[in-house]
Amino acid sequence: MISAYIDRFEEEIAVLYLGDAMKKVNFPKEFLPEGVGEGDYLRIDISFDKEATDRAAQEALDLMK
Repeated sequence: MISAYIDRFEEEIAVLYLGDAMKKVNFPKEFLPEGVGEGDYLRIDISFDKEATDRAAQEALDLMK
């Protein structure tokens, strides 16, 4: 899990600072939970979706046939 701090909003973009190193990233505001604002902290969980990856690979192979 990654901790993220919402620094500010710039139109439809949220400027977040991630992790202990406070790496700056721009993130689409539409994907944030409703009601969050500048100064709030988020928890971000990123995981590998093997099933979706396998399906996409199979679809690509099927198109090449």
